[in-house]
Amino acid sequence: MKLYDLLTLSTSQLNHEREVAMSLGLDSPLAISEARHLRTVGSLHLYSCDVLPKPRFLPDIPVTLLPGNEMEPTEGYLLGWQNGSLLLQTFDYVGQTLHHCTLIPDTSGFLETGAARLSDMASKPDSFTLGPAERLVPWLDPAPLSNQTAARDSIPTTVLTTIWGETRQTRWIKLTTLIVDQVRKNKRILLVAPDHETVDELTGAVAHALKMAALPYRSLLCRYELPLIKDAAGMLLHEFGFEAQMSYFFSKANAKKISLRKKYDRFRELTPILAYKRDKQKDLNEVKLLEWRLLTQLSDWQGKVKNIDKILGDYEALPIWKRMGMQVAGKNIDTLAEYRVIYRGKIHDLMKEVEVAQRRIKELIPEATVPKDLRPEYDELKEEIKRLGGTKKIREMLSAGEGTNRQAFAQNKRILTCTPGRILTDPLFRKVPYDLLIIDDAPRIPAPLLLAATGTIRERIILSGDTSDLLPGEPGTPSSPYRWPQAFLETLLGPSAQPTSVG
Repeated sequence: MKLYDLLTLSTSQLNHEREVAMSLGLDSPLAISEARHLRTVGSLHLYSCDVLPKPRFLPDIPVTLLPGNEMEPTEGYLLGWQNGSLLLQTFDYVGQTLHHCTLIPDTSGFLETGAARLSDMASKPDSFTLGPAERLVPWLDPAPLSNQTAARDSIPTTVLTTIWGETRQTRWIKLTTLIVDQVRKNKRILLVAPDHETVDELTGAVAHALKMAALPYRSLLCRYELPLIKDAAGMLLHEFGFEAQMSYFFSKANAKKISLRKKYDRFRELTPILAYKRDKQKDLNEVKLLEWRLLTQLSDWQGKVKNIDKILGDYEALPIWKRMGMQVAGKNIDTLAEYRVIYRGKIHDLMKEVEVAQRRIKELIPEATVPKDLRPEYDELKEEIKRLGGTKKIREMLSAGEGTNRQAFAQNKRILTCTPGRILTDPLFRKVPYDLLIIDDAPRIPAPLLLAATGTIRERIILSGDTSDLLPGEPGTPSSPYRWPQAFLETLLGPSAQPTSVG
């Protein structure tokens, strides 16, 4: 069997199990007598729900919570059981305590999404990294053991490594030692376990190993989504939660962004104000120039009137020959008086224009005056905007920071721990590549989940587990590392839910 054949088989199995889930009523609404809010981390909220009778469900399936009391429904995921209560992760806060609400699971939607993921891996192999996944085929091939032994033995350990048959403590010592070594080689690791409780405990063990190796474990390690327990291996798990770390990271980034936005908004506020001041200053300068021209003309006309008044005052004392010269030039007494009237009219008109100009100047002076502290503030902001690349660049920076970028944040983490159910349905894991995939308790994980987890692995897969684990629904039957559970619903409901013929 080739990888394409195995992906096609697993896709058919999930589609068949979707039909089985719908026929068994696994999407039926569940009545919740009481739901209590436990904590909020970032944008996620954890609720503990009392459900009777205790339902069976697949981990990480999406659900819809109907709070009642005319409140809007919210979406979320089922995580597991704790102290007899169902743990639910929601995207919205719907109150501290809820009574008589309804939970609607979407098991068929979960299986349908998983089938679509595996179908894409089969039909669009160029969109995934499937080299190491090819090496996993002999372990998941449902063909008889005798046909697979040689193929399994020929797989290089640099591509597929197995750690079988030991106690969990011994396995985890080996795994954590290997993880520390790979982190020092700057490898990116996806660490997977079958349920959230195991993932939490494994996350604590890895964090402790990184701490003992004097590595910056808080920045290297991340637990995807919300941890269900508070501490493991002496480490506080909330420090490694994806949402908590991302919320802290973006709160710091947003603090800088808020400061930048305030500067940008202030610059945008001052720019039209100062532009208005500049326009008014230009108008003021023009009016002052007009005033100067009017006053110059006024001075000229006043000088001419003064000269006429002097001539008329001195006329009787002028000798006869000067009088005759004035008459020849047209400056007799009668014309001088007429000129004086004309000149005084000109002066009167100019005085009106000067008064209008001076009133306008008085109006423009406060409009054109820049407050003493406004100009230095604007110049400082202008220099800061220029240093950051201009207003266009700042707008791009601010728009790029809108919302949280889960993919970019996940790519900055060297180790990400999660359950395989989230890998199957979360689009984040289609975009973020990893060098190593480490799967603990691998025999407990259905084959389609394992295949989905290998889609973005570039170098190596490490399988770990206790092969004495019995297959669900087969009590007392010895198991082997070469027998793999092929169905989701078999792990949930027993062998009766396993499809009899597929593909």
